[in-house]
Order: sequence, then C-alpha cells, then structure tokens
Amino acid sequence: MAEFFAEYGSLLWEGTLETLYMTFVPTLVAYLIGLPLGVLLTTTKSGGIMAAPRFNAVFGWFVNLFRSIPFMILIFFVLPFTRLIAGTSIGATAANVPLSIAAAPFVARMVEQSLEEIDAGVVEAARCMGATNWQIITRVLLVESVPSLLRGLSITIITIFGYTAVTGAVGAGGLGNIAFRFGYQRYQSDVMYATIVLVVILVCIIQSVCNLLARKADKRNR
Repeated sequence: MAEFFAEYGSLLWEGTLETLYMTFVPTLVAYLIGLPLGVLLTTTKSGGIMAAPRFNAVFGWFVNLFRSIPFMILIFFVLPFTRLIAGTSIGATAANVPLSIAAAPFVARMVEQSLEEIDAGVVEAARCMGATNWQIITRVLLVESVPSLLRGLSITIITIFGYTAVTGAVGAGGLGNIAFRFGYQRYQSDVMYATIVLVVILVCIIQSVCNLLARKADKRNR
C-alpha cells in the first residue's frame, strides 16, 4: 500500500483536483445560465405569472434540443466554440465548456421542477398583497423552493461529476483519464480500483453535504 501511494499518490491527487475543478466550475456556470432559464420556463407556462404559452412551447423545445444531444457527441460538436472560449480543445479548462453547455438545460429543467412544487396559493397570496412579478420570483418562488433546489443541486453536481469521466477518456484529465490510461489501456487494476474508491468517496461527500444543507433550509425541520 505504501509503495502504491508513493508511486501513484501524487497522480491520484492531481486527478482528484482536476475532477473537482471540472465539476464545480461547470456547475456554477450551468446555474448562472440554467437558473434564469428555469424561472422563465415556469413563469411563462399557461397559468404562470407571466403566461406566454406559445413562447414557452418554443423555448421549451429549444431547451430540450440541447438536452437530447448525447454528451460525447456534444463534446465534438462544440469543439470550435471550445477553442474560441478556452483557446484549446484539450485539458480540464477546455472540458468545462461542453460540460457547462450540457449541464445548463439540465439545470433549467431541475429548477423548473423545483419551482412547480410551490403551492399556487402562496403565489396568489403574494399577488393579492400587491407583489410584482419580480418580487414573486425572488421572494416567493426562489425562496420557498430552496430545499428542493439544493436537492437538485446534488443531482446536478453528481451528474456533471459523471460527465467528467467521459471528458477524461478523450484527454481532458481527471480521475476518468487516469482510469482510462492506467486501468484500461495498461491493465493496472490497482489504479482502476483506487480511482473507483475516490469517486465513491467524493460522490458520498457531495450527496451528504447537499442533503444536510437541504434539511437545514427546509422550514418543516425547524
């Protein structure tokens, strides 16, 4: 065991940092894009506070279009855009571009689902008190849906975490790249098992932290 960590410890540590980098940066970007998209999807539905059914149908189709593209295909499809943004098409930074693009529509739908869980009576009460649409969105919908949004955050992070393994297989780095190069190409099962253990530990930590935050944010637990 000591010999294994002496030889591969630094490699696994570097791979873990790259994986976390490729997980949390796209997550942040995806929420910056996907959160307002999810709000727009919810509020423009028939019966929403800014109902525009035709716009919602077209906009929802556009979101679904990007969600339907398999991630491996998306990586190659957006290569010109990746080079434009990152200056290169390889490495962890370049991988953040397709990861963010893939995650944004996913986040939009997660946010939409969370907002739809809010009791319509709460929204109507805010309307009766003279709240504007912006106030309803920021002080009612988003505030009331925080526990659900946090649970959705855990799903999003873990999903992007899984996508990093795919980018690793095409040279982006991270634990996926280590598992592919050493575990698959060189048949070093010990390195493969080590990456699996690290992945399981990281996923469990992410899930536990998000669950804890969701419980603390849930008013029913107070």
